Amino acid sequence: MDLQLNSKRAFISGSTKGIGRAIAKTLAEEGAEVIINGRSQDSIDEAIKTVKAEVPQAKISGIPCDFAKPEEIDALLKQLGKVDILVNNVGVFEPKDFLEIPDGDWQRFYDINVMSGVRLSRALLPAMLEQNWGRIIFISSESGLNIPVEMVHYGMTKTAQLAISRGIAETTKGTGVTVNSVLPGPTLSEGVREFANIGEDASREEVENEFFTTERPTSLIQRFAEPQEVANMVAYVASPKSAATNGASLRVDGGCVKII
Repeated sequence: MDLQLNSKRAFISGSTKGIGRAIAKTLAEEGAEVIINGRSQDSIDEAIKTVKAEVPQAKISGIPCDFAKPEEIDALLKQLGKVDILVNNVGVFEPKDFLEIPDGDWQRFYDINVMSGVRLSRALLPAMLEQNWGRIIFISSESGLNIPVEMVHYGMTKTAQLAISRGIAETTKGTGVTVNSVLPGPTLSEGVREFANIGEDASREEVENEFFTTERPTSLIQRFAEPQEVANMVAYVASPKSAATNGASLRVDGGCVKII
């Protein structure tokens, strides 16, 4: 399917690894000009190299920014220019008992996971409205609906993204701009792979059997999703073909959330 992205310019926050990099690769395959982001130029260069190895024709560049630092966000926005597709993907997670989460961690999670998307959307939405076309996509999580007991602070930020996404969508009424959220379930990104020691202390099969028996027993697919599977949904939502989808929360959660 031609997703009609040849003339579009996309920015993806937090996109040097995992879901973000898969989204960058997929949009590049569809012909979009892609700008990726990481905290360092080295991580960006490595990601660009990886994407171009898979998509030699990719139009891809990158801008470093640590979204925990507002001054770096200001510098990013000055370099960014007009963007047709904004994917708010940057995020941090860390399992920690609620009673052990200090105020600083709550603030850090909120600043990176929530305020990054607020600041980017606020800066880039006006030009989208002016040209009467644009896509803003928040990468939330099934953890925004099923708050994980081991990561209450993370779940809080993912719920906040859903509220913000829907609220921003209300401001686009009657235009060609859409704002949606995509909710991945447990996905085998580099961070998850490292956290679970897959390939080191345990095999993927062993970890999946344990995780989906104890932590996500409601999963219907009973496995980790691949980053590419999430990227496929994002690419569609980013395209002109998704014009009738606005203000939506779209789950790629493997059926973890037991709601109709």
